[in-house]
Amino acid sequence: MDPPTSWDSLRKQARNLEAQLNDEMHIYRRLVSTKVDGDENDLGSRIEQLLKQLHHVISQMQALVSSGGSGIFSHTLNRFQEIHRDLSQEFNRLRSSLKANKEHASLLDDFREFDRTRLDLEEGGASQEQSLLKERATLMRTTGQMDGVLSQAQETLGTLMFQRSTFGGINSKLTNVSSRLPTVNSILMAIKKKKSMDTIILSLVASVCTFLILIYWLTK
Repeated sequence: MDPPTSWDSLRKQARNLEAQLNDEMHIYRRLVSTKVDGDENDLGSRIEQLLKQLHHVISQMQALVSSGGSGIFSHTLNRFQEIHRDLSQEFNRLRSSLKANKEHASLLDDFREFDRTRLDLEEGGASQEQSLLKERATLMRTTGQMDGVLSQAQETLGTLMFQRSTFGGINSKLTNVSSRLPTVNSILMAIKKKKSMDTIILSLVASVCTFLILIYWLTK
């Protein structure tokens, strides 16, 4: 399919993708909040694909704006960029939470298996060699799951650091605006003073003219 070149067609595509993403994200949020087993892999893949498609459309919109689009185009582009960023961050957070929940449940199952193996050893219900091998396999699975939890924690930390840097950039812009306000106030005060001076001069000129007219009529 050839990529659309008009702004209206790109905007319609972006709105359609936004609507699809909202529907899919609603299902994904419910899946994570209820902790119910579902087809989260297929759902996550669909959301990732929709986010990629929206990013591609936004890139095309950016190209049109850069080539001389109007201010309305820029406003619409910024809106879809914010939507894409917010949905991407929420999806990554939900996916991390879902993965952590599954790994936590798997860890609990492994610990239960470990306890059953220990009881078998104590009660002599199985041979010592088989029980030791089974316990070793359980410990290895548990270690792998713990490594996964640690990796997930590192990804979450990276996301939080990125959000912190974003808020830091916003604060920096606000500080720059605040630092310029004294200069703007100084300019406004200078304009006000000049306007007052002009009013005084005009009043003096009018008074002198009136005085001269009176003298002229009196001496006539």
